[in-house]
Amino acid sequence: MNQKDRMLAGLPYKAWLDTLPEERMENQKKIYEYNHCHPEKKEKIDKLIREILGKTGVGINIEAPFHCDYGKNIEVGDNFFANYNCTILDVGKVIIGDNVQFAPNVSLYTAGHPIHPDSRNSGYEYGIGITIGNNVWLGGNVVVNPGVNIGNNVVIGSGSVVTKDIPDNVIAVGNPCKVIREITEDDRKYYYKQKEFDVDDYNG
Repeated sequence: MNQKDRMLAGLPYKAWLDTLPEERMENQKKIYEYNHCHPEKKEKIDKLIREILGKTGVGINIEAPFHCDYGKNIEVGDNFFANYNCTILDVGKVIIGDNVQFAPNVSLYTAGHPIHPDSRNSGYEYGIGITIGNNVWLGGNVVVNPGVNIGNNVVIGSGSVVTKDIPDNVIAVGNPCKVIREITEDDRKYYYKQKEFDVDDYNG
């Protein structure tokens, strides 16, 4: 088993061996081009991000700057939006569902290092995958740690650090992130706190 296979299997691996440095460099060149692309060149931007990521759905918008390790280990569904300065350390698989939104400075970290200094100094590291369901909104400066699974129809509040799995249909906030309540049918009529929608074309 080579180092890439070990990495994707969630086993200890060394990031500077085999083909991994070259793969990261190739991705960095594409990321550089993406982040420096003129904002009016929409077709080029769309083409580049679909080359960078492993799988993309219908409708994708990632604001520059965007950063990732390999790119090919990231899969996103339909209607994905990430605001400025999204960082995804994709040494493990990252799978994102449909209709997902990231506010600025969201970071997904599949990468980790051993706790004991002797183990850490050996050069071995690891990656554990992250999954995010459908209809999820991550607020600004949210951090998602290795191995976390976030369910469907979830809102994660700004500044949260998600260290454990989050179930479907909830709002969760904090460091560490915890569920504060379920999302209910009553939430349909509000756009912010107790402010109700007042537009004719809203079908909530």
